[in-house]
Amino acid sequence: MSALVRMRLAGFLRTGRALAPLLAGLITLGTLYGGGRAQPAEAYGVSAVVLFPVLAWQTKILLDVEPDVQRRLAQVTVGVARERLAGLLAAAVAALATVTVALLFPWLVGGVSGPVDPGDRSIPVGLALGLWAHVLVVPAAVALGALASRASVGGAGYGVAVLALGGVGAVVFGLTGSVAPWLAPPIMAAARTTAGDAAALTVLGLSGWASAWSAAVVGGYLWRRRAQG
Repeated sequence: MSALVRMRLAGFLRTGRALAPLLAGLITLGTLYGGGRAQPAEAYGVSAVVLFPVLAWQTKILLDVEPDVQRRLAQVTVGVARERLAGLLAAAVAALATVTVALLFPWLVGGVSGPVDPGDRSIPVGLALGLWAHVLVVPAAVALGALASRASVGGAGYGVAVLALGGVGAVVFGLTGSVAPWLAPPIMAAARTTAGDAAALTVLGLSGWASAWSAAVVGGYLWRRRAQG
């Protein structure tokens, strides 16, 4: 299965399909950090929100690179379950690589402020919260992108609709006072947490929420794959 993961990542890179989401992410982050410096926790919280649709789109592109015939041959070779797991793992690896760039980017362009004094602990705390917020986004974005892939929905138009609804819904349903916050992953709640007082129970609760939401969407993806054949 590891060979299949490497093959899908290689196809994603060699075809140049990786450039579009990477450039979109860099342009978005450049616009975000161009407004001035911010504390790491606050900056990374917003960064994770804007990266969510980019990572979901990246996942869809990666899974759509492989021709349908080749995907069916992979199912015969390694089995249906491993073929689908390999796609999700490849998308997760690509997402983590993009997240790494996003975490380094603000320091390269001066988008975050440094410590006020040698004893200031806001920087390490902010980095830890920022890393948590980005890691929280990865499984949710991979799940949404997989659900929007060609193998799941069939037509390209349906895939774009799934991405658009998922991206907009994550923001709308994530607003404070939302009537159905459980319909979206807690990326907005995580951003508010990084900007305020991040209690350990809050971090654990949001992590569990994100895991449950991602598992439900992945379940929908697997069901759609089974229905598509």
